[in-house]
Amino acid sequence: MFNKKAWRPIPSGDGQTLALRFQTNGSYYTAASVSFMEPWLTGRKPTSLSVSAYYTRETNASYYFQTVTQSLETFGISVGIGQRLKWPDNYFTLYTGISLQHYILNDWRYQFLFSNGTSNNFSFNITLGRNSTDQPVYPRKGSDFSLGLQITPPYSLISGRNYKGMSDSEKYQWIEYHKWTFKGALYTQIVGDLVLMTRAQFGFLGYYNEDWGYSPFESFLLGGDGMMGFSRYGQENIAMRGYTNSSVTPLVNNAYAGHIYDKFTLELRHPIIMQPQANIYGYVFLEGGNAWSTFDKFNPFAIKRSAGVGVKLMLPIVGVLGIDWGYGFDNVPHTPNAGGSQIHFTFGMPM
Repeated sequence: MFNKKAWRPIPSGDGQTLALRFQTNGSYYTAASVSFMEPWLTGRKPTSLSVSAYYTRETNASYYFQTVTQSLETFGISVGIGQRLKWPDNYFTLYTGISLQHYILNDWRYQFLFSNGTSNNFSFNITLGRNSTDQPVYPRKGSDFSLGLQITPPYSLISGRNYKGMSDSEKYQWIEYHKWTFKGALYTQIVGDLVLMTRAQFGFLGYYNEDWGYSPFESFLLGGDGMMGFSRYGQENIAMRGYTNSSVTPLVNNAYAGHIYDKFTLELRHPIIMQPQANIYGYVFLEGGNAWSTFDKFNPFAIKRSAGVGVKLMLPIVGVLGIDWGYGFDNVPHTPNAGGSQIHFTFGMPM
């Protein structure tokens, strides 16, 4: 970067990535982030180092409410190390990292278990993955699996305090949970470039202490495009076409309580254009999934179903753009008109 002779016309390195991002639509939502990734930490082995910091602010300001009286602010930092393993085979990878988020809720009465106070989320996460796909943009064969665990210290078990009747600001000062995720995709080349993609996903958010209960953060929001139109730290958006955003997520006391979910996808793909300048493919899909508030209500076969068609475009500079039309066949009790005919636009989502 600082070597004049390297500008031919721009400097190139060893794959290091520096990303700066700012997003706002006025007083309602603001987000800023900075991240850096070094893919060759030691210079000899493909060991990556990633560092990021971010800030988001969401308020109740809108066309009808010009004065901001409610807000949710998030400050966060994270550091992670990624390694390529040689055992059991060369397709395995291991990622470990730590993160810290600080939440400030000011009369925030949407989606969370409490509305006022501050919370801290210090967690350690580890992900074991195996990717044997033949190429990243349009895989024709191979598989991609990952198993992740994110945990916090069990503060309630260590302190021995009685959490019954405790105020929210005191109870949720330090968040605790253990979160398990699994994602798997299999690519089967049927004939030529016609590919069948089979995918399964599962997530579970658990707690250490029944008196403390479920974490107000890190739950799963199932339904829609998986983007919510903006990034919100503290909840994980899971796309499910044919339904509106977050509509398949259960509600408990008017708060989202997706503590366990599953999702299954069959997608038949065929390329339209495969060139270095642009990659476009179309597909038809079948999808099913559901979310539950507690493990005793979990039924992997009680799923909401959908089907549809879509197109995805990959541009080297812009990234991935997509449009889907899906039809949700099942009713969602707490969200009328959640299914039916739905159009979803996606940006930056996986191919």
